[in-house]
Amino acid sequence: MNAPNQHAGLTLAERIVSAPFLNDGEAAHARVADWLNAATEAAELRALLTARPMVATLIASLAESSPFLWDLVTADPARFLALMNADPDAHLAGLLATQGRSAAAADDIETAMRALRRMKAEAALLIALADIGGAWPVMRATQGLTDLADTAVKAAVRFALAEAARAGRLQPADTTQPDAGSGYIVLAMGKMGAFELNYSSDIDLIVFFDPDKAPLAEGVEAAPTFVRITQRVVKILQEHTGDGYVFRTDLRLRPDPGSTGIAISTPAALAYYEGMGQNWERAMLIKGRPCAGDIAAGEAILQELAPFVWRKYLDFVAVADVHAMKRQINAFRGHGDIAVEGHNIKLGRGGIREIEFFAQTQQLIAGGRNPHLRDRETLTTLDKLCDDRWIDAAVRDDMKAAYVFLRAVEHRLQMVNDQQTQQLPETRAEVERFARFFGFADRDAFAKVLVGHLETVQRHYERLFEKQEEEADALALNFPDAADDQKTVALLGEMGFRAPLEASGIVRQWLKGEHRSLMGETVRGQLVGVLPVLLEQIGRTDNPNATLVLFDHFLGNLHGAARLLSLLRQKPDLIALIALVLGTAPRLGDTLARYPHVMDALVDPSFFGALPDDAELQRRLDAALAQARYPEELLERIRMFGLEYMFLIGVRVLSGTLIARVAGEAYARLADAVLRAVHRAVTETFAATYGHVKDEQAAVIAMGKLGGREMTATSDLDLILIYDFDGEQPESDGRRPLYGAQYFARLTQRLINTLTAQTNYGALYQVDMRLRPSGQAGPLATQLGSFIHYQENEAWTWEHMALTRARVVAAPEAFADRVNAVIRDILCRPRDAEQIAGDVVEMRGAIAKEKGDATPWDLKYAKGGLVDLEFIAQYLQLVHAHEHPGILEPSTARVLEAARQLRLIAVEDAEVLRPAVQLYQDLTQILRLCLAGPFDAKTAGPGLLRLLIRAADVPDFATLNATLLETQAKVRASFVRILGSEP
Repeated sequence: MNAPNQHAGLTLAERIVSAPFLNDGEAAHARVADWLNAATEAAELRALLTARPMVATLIASLAESSPFLWDLVTADPARFLALMNADPDAHLAGLLATQGRSAAAADDIETAMRALRRMKAEAALLIALADIGGAWPVMRATQGLTDLADTAVKAAVRFALAEAARAGRLQPADTTQPDAGSGYIVLAMGKMGAFELNYSSDIDLIVFFDPDKAPLAEGVEAAPTFVRITQRVVKILQEHTGDGYVFRTDLRLRPDPGSTGIAISTPAALAYYEGMGQNWERAMLIKGRPCAGDIAAGEAILQELAPFVWRKYLDFVAVADVHAMKRQINAFRGHGDIAVEGHNIKLGRGGIREIEFFAQTQQLIAGGRNPHLRDRETLTTLDKLCDDRWIDAAVRDDMKAAYVFLRAVEHRLQMVNDQQTQQLPETRAEVERFARFFGFADRDAFAKVLVGHLETVQRHYERLFEKQEEEADALALNFPDAADDQKTVALLGEMGFRAPLEASGIVRQWLKGEHRSLMGETVRGQLVGVLPVLLEQIGRTDNPNATLVLFDHFLGNLHGAARLLSLLRQKPDLIALIALVLGTAPRLGDTLARYPHVMDALVDPSFFGALPDDAELQRRLDAALAQARYPEELLERIRMFGLEYMFLIGVRVLSGTLIARVAGEAYARLADAVLRAVHRAVTETFAATYGHVKDEQAAVIAMGKLGGREMTATSDLDLILIYDFDGEQPESDGRRPLYGAQYFARLTQRLINTLTAQTNYGALYQVDMRLRPSGQAGPLATQLGSFIHYQENEAWTWEHMALTRARVVAAPEAFADRVNAVIRDILCRPRDAEQIAGDVVEMRGAIAKEKGDATPWDLKYAKGGLVDLEFIAQYLQLVHAHEHPGILEPSTARVLEAARQLRLIAVEDAEVLRPAVQLYQDLTQILRLCLAGPFDAKTAGPGLLRLLIRAADVPDFATLNATLLETQAKVRASFVRILGSEP
């Protein structure tokens, strides 16, 4: 609970003691001045800002750094003044009480929704001002946000229950309090359950009903009634209206969400937890709290679940689970320096999740024997763990300080645009801007404090299970020369090897030195040192014997294993990473087994920080190519560089250290660099034979996934080549002259052959030229004038849709500008929106007929899948670019974000489409890495399922499947709303 408020009675303006640093003070103050000049309350506002300079600076910072909060301030200046002149604690309490009662007692749902949305807007502004201004510490802000959520959920539940009573489905004893004794239970989970809600959070709820307690009217069934009531509650809370929304509501933490209704009977819930409940669900229920409905019934079911959550003994099963998860997380988070740019402060190394996990794990282990440890709040739990000597005071203080700091960072990130994000900006300039908004003088000052906390958390987190690691390292494995050791064979079977005798034989061959790389006593001694952890990690994969065979091939291809094995002894987390690659992603595993040198990409710690930008990647490639002595070696080095970097990106995706958008951009950045290098090399060697055409200009244009910077590990390169030259002298000047069109066609063919040729390092890419004018019937390369004529007079709508992703990759700067201007001009011409919509819908229907759309896990072609999203984005560009050229972006995600900012789509559609892009791309990256064919959940191994679950940030596969189906349904509904009809 919070300590007594020493500032009680002071107004919010009087309590503001801090403000962000401004990035451009002159522009920010000018924006505030424009607002004041237009405001009816200008005199009062100027008086406040003059008397309180800190408030003036805070408001200027909102004007430049937080569109969401600035909109709240400027939308209602009188409300802003009232907040500034009120005691924030008293004002929030009064606001919640008044508006909560009003919504609960409303006569119709529209009135209830309006009251709650206005309450949310006012409370959100108050809490943000108090948080940013230092009037409240961050955990007081989380308490305020939780109070807001509690009030909203209670009001929505009371309204929905009263509505059901008015309809004759319920007969409550007290119609003014229909929730009391209703048997309808709403549990707040996660951060809401712990009174730690973040600024722009979803709320996680589980809804139960007790059919024996429910006051149902005669003949009314409990399950459909309470499902319908829950649907009304969700509608009241999360539907977007002209007044905004209250809270996004997530019901997926309920038992088996893929096959159960959104409200579950208490007998069914108890049976599930008793028979099938998992350790993650035990950890989740630690924070469970009745927040609305029948509170007494909610407390009763938590009491019944207590034996499931809190075991009577020290829970070593939980220890083993956490130990395995800990090793995986170590591998997933990388082992180099913690990056600042792009770091996820919730899920990344040293982040909020690790602090919560650190506390909850020890609660699970010991909370059964020690009820004192059963606490929902993270900071209180850390205190209690210290009191009971599970951790020392220094660790407690470090973890509490880091938690408070990271929660404050999380809040400030989410206050920018009211988005549920925990990821820092990806460029240094953007982090600099954020750091100043957070109250630091610059990026480096912020980074120093941030990295200090992250490294401290990571250090304590890693030490939590040192004892278990030591025990794992001491496994009694024995591999004698003469014959297999039967105890070892049995132990290998227990570790997961389905053919333990075969596994023992492979290891014995290693120790005999049968691989060239393992000759010598020293190197085999190093191998013995890593064997326990190596075999334990391989045993955790979906098919340990197959993984062991791949590792055997890996060792066989090494020129020498001493350096690698020495490295693995120093960095055992690399073993988990190698096992993950070999055991879960056959495509990457095959690359590693055939080309062991790609491991070098993982050894360099800098590779687990921020990925290099275009300039740095080009610098690294140029440095690698500078060592080439002849053209053939140059091309080999390009392929070797590409192979290593593609492997690195794949491992980063697999390990969870790259989100899909960043991975897609990284693959595209690599392809851009390779294309430029190959184009340059091919052009030079081609000219040595055929010479040059006068005033020749050529541009390689990226289309499709490459153009949109949304590539995966298996993406083809969709390319077109556009050229121009002096038409009066069309013949090249080499020893074997060619005419212009023939010259560029052969140059293009040479470029394709070079990119796709099989070499010692394989073929880097497949190339697809079918998006060129006239497709396969047209020439490989197109002169600029012909390209313009075709696009203006002959191109179909689908070709203009494809052109929205066009991006010049390699060309002289002046010619690149010409081509870009041509493409932009074509896309910005006025179009008939109705005709374009009809063409897009017809095309989507044709694709569905050809490819099918009934398989949800065919993420591209499924109804409501990636194609729907891409077509929506391309349609919006074609019909709106004439008036809003800012919508022209090659990336689907960025198009949809631009459409939201330009208000070209409804808020409810933006809230569906943007997360859907991220979900589909996250899952696609994993599937492309791990599978050569379609995904089938029935045959997929648990390792792959874990990767998909983690990529979607959901607790289990049933939840993921339910989420996917729900998302696809919503995307298709948005498609129909935006384009006007069903394909």
